[in-house]
Amino acid sequence: MAEESQKSYYVKSGLFSFFEKGSMFVFGFLGFALLARILPKYEMGIWVVFMTTAAMVEVSIVGLLQNAMVKYLSIASKKDYGRIILATITLYLIVATTFATILFFSAPFLADFLTTEEDAVFRPELTQLLRLFCILLFVLIPCYLFNFIQQANLSFEGIFWSNFGRKIIFFVYVMIAYFASWKIELVTLIQMQILGAILGSIIAWRFGKKYFIIDEYKIDWAWVKELFRFGKFTFGTNLSTMLYKGIDKLMLARYAGAVPAALYDAAIKITNLVDVPAMTVASVVFPQSSIQSDKNDPTRIKALYEQSVGAILAIILPFILVIFLIPEFTIWIVAGEKYLEAAPVLRLTILYGVFLPFAIQFGTILDSIGRPKINFTFTLIGVILNVTLNYIFIKILDMGIYGAAYGTLLTYGISFALYQIVLRRMFKVNAFLAFTHIPGFYRQGWAIVTGFLAKRKTTK
Repeated sequence: MAEESQKSYYVKSGLFSFFEKGSMFVFGFLGFALLARILPKYEMGIWVVFMTTAAMVEVSIVGLLQNAMVKYLSIASKKDYGRIILATITLYLIVATTFATILFFSAPFLADFLTTEEDAVFRPELTQLLRLFCILLFVLIPCYLFNFIQQANLSFEGIFWSNFGRKIIFFVYVMIAYFASWKIELVTLIQMQILGAILGSIIAWRFGKKYFIIDEYKIDWAWVKELFRFGKFTFGTNLSTMLYKGIDKLMLARYAGAVPAALYDAAIKITNLVDVPAMTVASVVFPQSSIQSDKNDPTRIKALYEQSVGAILAIILPFILVIFLIPEFTIWIVAGEKYLEAAPVLRLTILYGVFLPFAIQFGTILDSIGRPKINFTFTLIGVILNVTLNYIFIKILDMGIYGAAYGTLLTYGISFALYQIVLRRMFKVNAFLAFTHIPGFYRQGWAIVTGFLAKRKTTK
């Protein structure tokens, strides 16, 4: 029965997590496709700069809180359960206020730093976007809080619906604007994001309130310190990861201009197709690997890593191959004819996807066993590598968007080698065994399909 229960957990939570990540990707992907056809490339480039910067802040704050809260809440005693929730709220308010204050006052300087002199006309608008984002940080508090509580209780349905609600308003507005031929102001876009965050927070509260149990409304500062102690490395890791994934776009905007940043982002949006299965598997593996770490079971952790990476590779490798073979058609479908010059770059960026599953699961496993410091250290090394290589290829060698692609791809390759050295020593992980699991996943998939068809035939 325990084995059946575990299988049921993987299937149910995996489906909700997949639908959540999938719907978020679809909204983001289609929203980008419509915006790329509505906005001029230079305005699209400014929006890319803003979204990249905002994502770094938001994901970093989430990193400080999510894994720490999920880990401790999932194994908390009745006495500590409410204290952990209240400590998380306190820590979020402290961190969000600090970030919002710094960002509000530094917005003009950031806008100057992230744009070339040719794009100086957009600096006031970029400043306004960054300041409005400070409001969004506080609106998102209940959305994230109740979603973390649901994840800790192995409940994923509400997370799906709250994130769906958060994204749907923005997407519907952009879709209407496209078909109605409206002129879109960038400031209106973030206003739609704020409205979406309000809806997402309401839905998250609706699903998560049954798990929101606090016996005593007194802040336990020991738990605040403990959550910060654990989360500070995940915070650093997430910030480093976002720098890792976004620094190429920001450096392009600074050294080459908004238009190259927009072109490069078109290729990256398609490359991000592989993020959906990777993040889906990571969100399901994290609570389970936390449990295995408490059982001191390194063999199980090794198997979790190799099998989860194999599962992701089985899904994404066909996509990578197809996109590599027909990049022009893919760019045309996604962003339109004016972005076709980004097609050769897409051939390079899609190769990031081969390394991505290994990197994501590396972080997931280390965070779940309470070793976020190692994950943070190696992610920071990756950031330093990426900044250095992108500066060489973009600025010194003056290779533009090709420089960003070559610099980032080389960083992924070096980081992959470093990650595997660590996992080999800690858990005797063999990265190449992940590939041996791929045929098994295909056989299982084929068996499910044929079994379903046979059942339908019998029913008829």
